[in-house]
Amino acid sequence: MLLFPRYPSSVGSQDDLPRGCRSERETGLKVVDIAFVYLKTDYQAMSNSTDMKRLTRLSAILLQLQTRRLINATDLAEQFAVSVRTIYRDIRVLEQIGVPIATLEGKGYSLAEGYKVPPIMFTEQEANALIMAGHLIRLNEDSSLISSYRQAVDKVKAVLKYAVKDKAELLAGRVAVSPASLRQPASESLSSIQSALTSFTVLCITYQSEIESESTERFIEPFAFYYSQQQHWTLIAFCRLRNDFRMFRLDRIRTLYHTDLRFRPHQLNLHEYLQEKEKNFTSPDKQLS
Repeated sequence: MLLFPRYPSSVGSQDDLPRGCRSERETGLKVVDIAFVYLKTDYQAMSNSTDMKRLTRLSAILLQLQTRRLINATDLAEQFAVSVRTIYRDIRVLEQIGVPIATLEGKGYSLAEGYKVPPIMFTEQEANALIMAGHLIRLNEDSSLISSYRQAVDKVKAVLKYAVKDKAELLAGRVAVSPASLRQPASESLSSIQSALTSFTVLCITYQSEIESESTERFIEPFAFYYSQQQHWTLIAFCRLRNDFRMFRLDRIRTLYHTDLRFRPHQLNLHEYLQEKEKNFTSPDKQLS
């Protein structure tokens, strides 16, 4: 049975709710959206950063409830670096805004199945593919990519049906990658560069050349990513210092920051660029920086 949230008793009636939160039928918002719009509006009256941290924690706890079948207060307290008593209060707040949380004595908390209305339904095969890919992601050398992928998979798990979720968790515990294949992440800039690439933002980097020992400061216009034969993430970018396109290994970027400069999208086609590079250097993997 789908359980619909009730509003806190302190609200009184729907007329007391913030504008736009009076009826799911009127606004088209999902139940959980209404609850958190109310909660957010309530917190906007408070400027204390502690209150904003709590709002963030409440959202994260709700995501955990959707991602896992059972969670316990001790694990949550450790994860968010707060006391168990604080987690108890957070759970009560979620219950007050109508989140249907079941308390299982000696086990933890569980969210009533059917509460969420997933915008996308994943098949068992699709969920399994994401689990397998998660282990392969660990083979790459960029820590930001690993972190972003884990967060994305948590959100995907949140919309899985319990039967599929249980199977995905079973599979996750039965896949392993040889420790000899794993390498210590050598970069943490891939996610930041992705953002610059899609927003056409000029980056300023300090780059350590493979041949020369000295580092140079470059202003670059990100164009594309290339995973090399040597298993390194490289960035193809227009270098304003060289006045041409160059390839930069992410593990050789010492510093990186976003500038306020924007550039026009390049008309260059990635496939054509790699073909031209292969024609000139026998392989597109030839490093030119």
